[in-house]
Amino acid sequence: MKTAIALSIDNLSFSYSGKKALDQVSFEIKAGECTLLLGPNGAGKSTLFSLITRLYDTHEGRIELCGFDIKQQTQAALARLGVVFQQTTLDMDLTVLQNLRYHTALHGMGRKQSLQRIEQELDRLNMFDRRFEKIRQLNGGHRRRVEIARALLHKPALLLLDEPTVGLDVPSRLAIVDYVHQLASDENLAILWASHLIDEIYPEDHLLVLHKGQIRAKGTVNEVLNTTNTPTIKEAFYNLTQGAQA
Repeated sequence: MKTAIALSIDNLSFSYSGKKALDQVSFEIKAGECTLLLGPNGAGKSTLFSLITRLYDTHEGRIELCGFDIKQQTQAALARLGVVFQQTTLDMDLTVLQNLRYHTALHGMGRKQSLQRIEQELDRLNMFDRRFEKIRQLNGGHRRRVEIARALLHKPALLLLDEPTVGLDVPSRLAIVDYVHQLASDENLAILWASHLIDEIYPEDHLLVLHKGQIRAKGTVNEVLNTTNTPTIKEAFYNLTQGAQA
């Protein structure tokens, strides 16, 4: 049985004022795969995410979500996408429940379905008992859990995570890393995770190394190590980016 392709990027290029931020980027992510996007600052990671989420318009190349062209079939494509941005987008003065109810309303869910999905996602993250607390009462790790729950409410096929563990303490960070990896296997969810932390990579993950707008390596952890002839991802990343800082 052929595994469904959740995200397909083909010859994607993008420029700012004549300077290329992405240069003929191509890759695929299949259902159930957790793919870590690694790259130094300025590599093009944020530009790539902005194009996938349609914050920027694609002029060169093609992006498909579950077979839907993001330019020609925007609504159908984005309906299959869940996103957790690096900067929080929760309303601090609303409760957890109010923030999540607003999201389900945007996706056209009725009250009964909405409350069922909210309970399910919050319960999986051990946050259901905190549903009536305002966001500003929560610590950084718990806010991140709410954002992940929100991104999953409409059952997306692809989850984008833009450095979601930045600024979190170690226990909170590791708990989220483990939870997201579990989602990929349990829910057959495709995940694209932008990170600069090598210890967030699991042996079964796929990797994309982006540098100066180009994909320098892609494949499983072992494939990237074999291609670069290095014993560790840290050394592979160093070689592929000429020692640039993540």
